[in-house]
Amino acid sequence: MILNYKKFAFIAIAFLFLGCSNAIGDEPKIQKLPNVDSEQKLEAYLKFTKILGIIETYYVDDVNTTTLVDKALKGLLTNLDAHSSYMDKKSFEDLNVQTKGEFGGLGISVGMRDNILTVIAPLLDTPADRAGVKAGDIIIKLNDQATLGMTIDEAVNIMRGKPRTSITLTIVRKGESKPIDIKITRDIIKIQSVFTKHIDGDILYIGVSSFDKKVVNGVKKALKENPKAKGIMLDLRNNPGGLLDQAVGLVDLFVDHGTIVSQKGKSPEENIVYEATSKGSNTTIPIVTLVNGGSASASEIVSGALQDFSRSIIVGEKTFGKGSVQIILPIDNTEEALRLTVARYYLPSGRTIQAEGVSPDIVVQPGEITKSDDNSALIKEKDLANHLENIVANKKDSKDKKASDTITEDEIFKDAQLKSGIDILKAMMISNKREQGKK
Repeated sequence: MILNYKKFAFIAIAFLFLGCSNAIGDEPKIQKLPNVDSEQKLEAYLKFTKILGIIETYYVDDVNTTTLVDKALKGLLTNLDAHSSYMDKKSFEDLNVQTKGEFGGLGISVGMRDNILTVIAPLLDTPADRAGVKAGDIIIKLNDQATLGMTIDEAVNIMRGKPRTSITLTIVRKGESKPIDIKITRDIIKIQSVFTKHIDGDILYIGVSSFDKKVVNGVKKALKENPKAKGIMLDLRNNPGGLLDQAVGLVDLFVDHGTIVSQKGKSPEENIVYEATSKGSNTTIPIVTLVNGGSASASEIVSGALQDFSRSIIVGEKTFGKGSVQIILPIDNTEEALRLTVARYYLPSGRTIQAEGVSPDIVVQPGEITKSDDNSALIKEKDLANHLENIVANKKDSKDKKASDTITEDEIFKDAQLKSGIDILKAMMISNKREQGKK
C-alpha cells in the first residue's frame, strides 16, 4: 500500500503486523483558527520562549533548541489524548515502513489505558498469540526497559524489528499474583482477515481478525458460497480494528437503510455521515456477533451498528471503547508530522463508543463448559429388549463439508461464548423459520 503524505486517516490502534492499512483521505484544507485574544496568545508564546531560554542556560547538560522543542511537542501531543502524537523524522519513516509491511512484528495491537501500555488484542495465529499474550495484558517492561512514561510510538519502535529476532515482554495479568515474562520471536505477520467454518450444517461461522481491504469481499464470497446457511455467527473477538470503509461495508451487507456511523469534529470537513444502501443487502438472516475486550475501533462500529439496527444479538464482554478519528498531518517542508485526533465516531442511535465501548446484549465470560454424562445411566428405548429398529435410512450428503471446515462439539464446549452464541442463534433461526412459515 502506498502511503499518502497529504492526509492519512486512522481508526485502528498501533498495529504490529504485516499489512496494516488505513483509510486514505484528501488533502486537508487550512482551517481558520478560532479567535483567541492576541495578547493572551502572545503571553503564552513568550512564556514558552522564556522557559526554553532558562533550560538552555541552567540545565546541567548542554541541550540545543531543536531537541528541546521536539521534546516539548511530543509532550504537548501526548497530553492531548492517548492517540495523538508528534512524529519526528524517524517516527515518520517508521510509519511509512509499517504501512508498507516491510517489518517483523509480534501480531498484537496496543493502546494506552489510563496512561498504561495495554494489549488491545493479539492477532490470531501470530507470534504473540502463540506465545500466550492475551487481551487486557498490561506491558510493564520491554526487554527490561520500563514502559512507564513511554508513548505508543516508542513502544512500537521497540517491539518492531527484524524477523527471527526475539523480545521479552513483562506483563501484569488479571488473576496472576506476579508479573509474567513472555519471550516472543518476531516474524513477518500474514493475517487472514476473514475465515469461515460451519456449525451443525446450517450455521455459517465468519471470523474477522482485522479490517483490512479484503474484508467486505471476503464476507461476500462466504455468503455466496453458502446460500443455504440459516444463520450467521460473526466473531469479532480480539479484532483491533482497521479500515473504516470495510466496517461500513460489512454492516451494509445486512442493513438496507439508515445511518451506519457518523463522525463529528471541530473542522466541518471531518463531519461525515455514512449511509446504508439497499443493493445486495440480506436483511433477514439471523446474526449473533461475538465481542470481547479486545474488540476495538472498526469492530466496535460493526457490532454497535448491528445492535442499534436490531440486526444482531451481541454476545460476550464489553468492548475496548476506541471511538476517535486520527489523521496524519505532515508539517510543511519537513520530514515530520502530527498524528492528531480530529473527530469522534457515533453509532446509528447517536451514542458514542469513545471510552464507553459496546455493551453486549448477553454477557458471557470466557471459559469452558463441562459436558455432563449424568444421564448415561438412564434407560432409553434403544436399551430395551426387542425394541423396534429405526428404519429411516441414513442418507449421507455427498456435499458434506470437510472436517477441517467444521467446528466440532468439543471445540464449541471449550468456548463458552461461542456455545452461548450458538444456542441463541439456533433460537433465532427457529423463530425466523416460524415467522416465514406464517407468510
